[in-house]
Amino acid sequence: MSRDVEKRLVVGLDGDDTLWHNENILWYAEQKFQQVLLHYLSAEDLSHRLYETEMRNLSLFGYGAKGFVLSMIETAIEVTDGRIAVADIQSLIGLLKDIIWHPVHLIDSAAQVVDELSRSYKLILISKGELFHQEHKVARSGLADFFSGVEIVSEKDQSVYARILAKYDVDPSNFVMVGNSLRSDIDPILKLGARAIHVPYEITWKHEGQSSLDPNNRTYVLCNSLTEVADALREMEGMD
Repeated sequence: MSRDVEKRLVVGLDGDDTLWHNENILWYAEQKFQQVLLHYLSAEDLSHRLYETEMRNLSLFGYGAKGFVLSMIETAIEVTDGRIAVADIQSLIGLLKDIIWHPVHLIDSAAQVVDELSRSYKLILISKGELFHQEHKVARSGLADFFSGVEIVSEKDQSVYARILAKYDVDPSNFVMVGNSLRSDIDPILKLGARAIHVPYEITWKHEGQSSLDPNNRTYVLCNSLTEVADALREMEGMD
């Protein structure tokens, strides 16, 4: 029997804030944004206004650095009644370039964990965001060769996951998704009848923290770090 046939579970892994750092970079960019506009509004009010703009623009710009900074610029124009200096707008555009070209820093033990998992399971990287930026991060992560497939998507919902599972001919009962976002990595995959492992990140964007999951739901596993994932998968196999 071939090695691939022997692998029973197929494991999906999220990219941003599961395998490499992302939200902390965006958090830093938002602090710079607030510094530019603090003489107009408080940091708390600026954060609230920016989030409202991001939500309003999500269906237009999607997820990712470009939509984030475009929403910053729009918010800056709105809160200053159009009086923001051109130099300040230029500084916000500079933030976008800094985010896109920021080095990819893997989360502790990510490379070792992915290597270990690839020896026992078929792995699929499922990452959400803007195509160019995500492709760039995957390439610079050094992890691409461990995955049987890489799926970069504009949204993570039930229909997207169903399409991916159909593409790889994977039954939901044999699929486990590993990620940091309850909204994107855990909730929709459980609704499909698959399983999930939640590995929280130190910072969670408000939008990604939203979930329709019952807080008492025990159909997914919580791991405090990636190093616990292999054991969690083995326990799941033992329950079959």
